[in-house]
Amino acid sequence: MSNILSVKLKLVYCLLPLQHHYQNKLKLAIIGQSLFGQEVYSNLRKQGHKVVGVFTVPDKDGKADPLGKFPVQGTPVFKFPRWRVKGNPIPEVVDAYKAVGAELNVMPFCSQFIPMNVIDHPKHGSIIYHPSILPLHRGASAINWTLIHGDKKAGFTVFWADDGLDTGPILLQRECDVEPNDTVDTLYNRFLFPEGIKAMVNLAQPAEAIHNWIRGHDKVPGAWTVIDGQSVTLYGSSMLGGSVPEGQPLDIEGASQAARVTKNGLILYGTDGKALLVKNLQFEDGKMIPASKYFSSGESASVELTDDEKTMAEEIRNIWKGILSNVPAIEDTTDFFKSGAASMDVVRLVEEVKQKCAGVQLQNEDVYMATTFQDFIQMFVRKLRGEDQEEELVVDYATKDINNMTVKMPYQCFINGKFEDSENGKTYDSISPSDGSVICKVSYASVGDVDRAVAAAKEAYENGPWGKMNPRDRGSLLYRLADLMEEHQEELATIESIDSGAVYTLALKTHVGMSIQTFRYFAGWCDKIQGKTIPINQARPNRNLTFTKKEPLGVCAIVIPWNYPLMMLAWKSAACLAAGNTLVLKPAQVTPLTALKFAELSVKAGIPKGVINILPGSGGMVGQRLSEHPDIRKLGFTGSTPIGKQIMKSCAVSNLKKVSLELGGKSPLLIFSDCDMDKAVRMGMSSVYFNKGENCIAAGRLFVEESIHDEFIHRVVEEIKKMKIGDPLDRSTDHGPQNHKAHLDKLLEYCEIGVKEGATLVYGGKRVDRPGFFMEPTVFTDVEDHMFIAKEESFGPVMVVSKFKDGDVDGVLQRANDTEYGLASGVFTRDINKAMYVSERLEAGTVFVNTYNKTDVASPFGGFKQSGFGKDLGEDALMEYLKTKAVTVEY
Repeated sequence: MSNILSVKLKLVYCLLPLQHHYQNKLKLAIIGQSLFGQEVYSNLRKQGHKVVGVFTVPDKDGKADPLGKFPVQGTPVFKFPRWRVKGNPIPEVVDAYKAVGAELNVMPFCSQFIPMNVIDHPKHGSIIYHPSILPLHRGASAINWTLIHGDKKAGFTVFWADDGLDTGPILLQRECDVEPNDTVDTLYNRFLFPEGIKAMVNLAQPAEAIHNWIRGHDKVPGAWTVIDGQSVTLYGSSMLGGSVPEGQPLDIEGASQAARVTKNGLILYGTDGKALLVKNLQFEDGKMIPASKYFSSGESASVELTDDEKTMAEEIRNIWKGILSNVPAIEDTTDFFKSGAASMDVVRLVEEVKQKCAGVQLQNEDVYMATTFQDFIQMFVRKLRGEDQEEELVVDYATKDINNMTVKMPYQCFINGKFEDSENGKTYDSISPSDGSVICKVSYASVGDVDRAVAAAKEAYENGPWGKMNPRDRGSLLYRLADLMEEHQEELATIESIDSGAVYTLALKTHVGMSIQTFRYFAGWCDKIQGKTIPINQARPNRNLTFTKKEPLGVCAIVIPWNYPLMMLAWKSAACLAAGNTLVLKPAQVTPLTALKFAELSVKAGIPKGVINILPGSGGMVGQRLSEHPDIRKLGFTGSTPIGKQIMKSCAVSNLKKVSLELGGKSPLLIFSDCDMDKAVRMGMSSVYFNKGENCIAAGRLFVEESIHDEFIHRVVEEIKKMKIGDPLDRSTDHGPQNHKAHLDKLLEYCEIGVKEGATLVYGGKRVDRPGFFMEPTVFTDVEDHMFIAKEESFGPVMVVSKFKDGDVDGVLQRANDTEYGLASGVFTRDINKAMYVSERLEAGTVFVNTYNKTDVASPFGGFKQSGFGKDLGEDALMEYLKTKAVTVEY
């Protein structure tokens, strides 16, 4: 039966229906034993499920069952000799089981009798494997009885356990014909291994069906096909959109047309003419190669080892000796798998080498790529030298010839270092506000995409190179990313302009320029994050030392608005990454394109996969799932106050995740009669009309001292008349289109309300008669404190002006503070004493004196009251993405 058990190892895929039945990850209890149970445990964890307890048999002759010694640290393992006595459940055993809180029992190979109050306890019951076509041959040795009874069919079943154990509802069955001379071994080797285990791909079907089959069997058991007469297993499938790269043709048995080996991988075609990309191939001898290297896998030149590298190679040779104890000597040609190594040995080899040679990042897949000792050392040395290059990123661009260049825009979700369509294949149109035309279709992320992105970010944080990287090296990557953004600044500014309506010159200087500065600023912080030593009362006669450490939070979510798409990304992401976190970012649905271009540049900068994930889509779906997700530890949000409240509530109810909120504003600007009038007019206009008024700190209400009020308004109107409204890519344009039509409609309604309430519309208030979403710069005067436009933010080019009596400093301060918002404020006066008095009393997170909109990457930015809490920019922003740990030592 040992051969049967070895084949059972390969049958892990029988439990893969878990993935189809539950898109949300489950808390599982594994009840069973053997190498088969070990493999099931490993693969369920790879799928993202949490194993809350392993229940197996006691050690025999001092040796643990494979399932009992395999679980990772933190997974409780129970080794009960029995679950029942005289047919009755043992209470303390059942209580111990119930305490782990499993939602589903998985029973891959179990020789013990499990009580029904354990079988039925989880809310999803218990799933079990059985080697027969139920209802035939229940009980032990089922496959033997298949032959004893002379059955014409054999197979296996996965089902839900009930009180009969082998009588529950069937989840999956596979069967084959029994030939006259079949034995137990031939049945497994002939059918269960090649058909049920290796899952041969039917290439005569549409591309998506082929893709689903391959990814459904990745990594175990692996979908296979025949190439040049030998079985080859396919791993890492993704659908390919757009043009197919050039490559060398390859004939594959049963394919509707010749495949193609390209620099990105193996391209397969479905019967519908669509294509998919396969990343890796594994041959019958166990060796795995990148699919792109199929025609050249043996051509790479060997590297000459230095003396230090030769010493390391001998240390690794000793590790191989320890694992392959049955091999007399480890030669250069010794093959790891042909020498008897199994999957658990792969894990051991990787972890021992990483422990011995700190800083080298190995993955299990690397062992399959280099199976002989010589190849393994070559691969190791290349990694040690940093010569192992990531495979080229595959990007399916939307292109546009505009602004004297061809802009290349990724439009798919960016998850775990790859661009890919949303899980459900949905897309939506990204609209240009300049003329209302469609720029391109963009992937519309689903809840499933959020879960995959969070899982990728969590894996990158807990097990990837990002979390183990030296802070200074992390800073180097962020500097490199900033350099790449600078190299592509014209392209980024063009995309920002056509997607958000920002005037190109402003997009270049502020939207993109400040984004670059932000990443450089926080890159410099990476190796300056430090704690303190704190004197405490000594535990005499001993002594104590207390110190603090600043540590990253883990996986962070970032949700940004549409007014400064790239800059808002940079303000939050740069601090988040500098602190050592990983992130999942949702750009605004109407302005996703610079965020996706940023994702492409992050790969080129060398940011490891999974560290940055970008999900375009709706706030109601993606944003809500992010705020509820239990694996996210921090959410940073910029947007409206009502949505901020909902996010804060969801974050609290889910897992009490840390939150920072930059919300709405109604920022007051106080202009006194002793101001520099030229500067007050220029800055006052900028405070309202900068970025078309789509500016979170825009002066929502101007208070102008009565004696200069009329002159101020007259000069503002004269300057407005000089403003050029038009194409944002025209270098002479002053005022571009509003971001999207719904916002334009809201602004027009805002102006109608102002007129109805009795405010004086001095200028504008109408849509510009031209294609696109253009609005005239607008001025209201005689605005009284009770009016709607005096209280509510327009978030557009609407100047709302109120008078205040000459000399009434305290009165105007009271009116300025009579709002639930407190994001920003400003004062214009030549009197320094008045300026300081007013700045101390304004209830806002930022106060500008004789200037406005003067933000800097080193200065903290954030609001008071219902404008939110937490800071962007400056050292304060870094603290938003760190936690403090206190350590006390006694000596």
